[in-house]
Amino acid sequence: MRIFVTGATGWIGSAVVPELIASGHDVVGLARSSQQAAALHDKGVEALNGSLDDLDSLRAGAANADAVVHLAFKHDFTDYAGAGRTERAAITALCETLTEGQPFLFASGVALITPGRVATEHDQNPTSGPDAPRGGAEQLAFEFAAKGVRSVSLRFAPTVHGAGDHGFVAELVRVARERGVSSYVGDGTNRWPAVHRFDAAALVRLALTAPAGAIVHAVDEEGVPARDIATAIGDGLGLPVAPAAAEELGWIGRFFAADIPASSTVTRELLGWQPTHPGLLEDLAAGHYFRAAS
Repeated sequence: MRIFVTGATGWIGSAVVPELIASGHDVVGLARSSQQAAALHDKGVEALNGSLDDLDSLRAGAANADAVVHLAFKHDFTDYAGAGRTERAAITALCETLTEGQPFLFASGVALITPGRVATEHDQNPTSGPDAPRGGAEQLAFEFAAKGVRSVSLRFAPTVHGAGDHGFVAELVRVARERGVSSYVGDGTNRWPAVHRFDAAALVRLALTAPAGAIVHAVDEEGVPARDIATAIGDGLGLPVAPAAAEELGWIGRFFAADIPASSTVTRELLGWQPTHPGLLEDLAAGHYFRAAS
């Protein structure tokens, strides 16, 4: 297939692209800059100049593709409502362009689904509408599924880890280094689901065959206790480990205090997905998070 990928040079997208190419697909990646276009060309990927704000570029990419994998998102916590509106407009433009039966895979997350209990693929996203997180993207995309587009929600674990990660775990490492202590919130029994970046990429490839309206969870580990994560970071940095109030950890504190376990049992049965890469604690023990921060 010819697959149009937004976020093709991002953390997850840059792992998805080689996965798709290795499976024989032709990939077109959205590029916001000449540097991104050059990076895509180096990987044998056709670049389409544009951005999430350029709806015409999104329509052009979708119009000339057999499938769309939408991974880009404006991670702007200073204007999260604006990021949600952008996401909603982008999904509308892409889905209105696709024809009946064409796959539309879009990035979502497990974190807000069922805090305090294990989220499954049967749980519907409780948020909807333009003012919801990510602009109510999941419900919006599934409205297009009812019209024939093969919309599939890719719910990623909040921790998609691996060498080169600059996400939540890297931020926890930075904060621990800065404070001189690695901390968890409360008693540290709250759980974070996790998945290795390369396992997540393999799931995206497999999800191209998923039926319309499917929800798949890119989750390898159902819930790693926050205290275990903090301990692994303390070991890696040679720092003590102690509890702290969420606000002491900065913006990451309220996220790290959340209890957001999630299952991927349904996903594994549906797609035959079997993660094979290291778990989060093993990845932390490998040391690359600490070398990158030094």
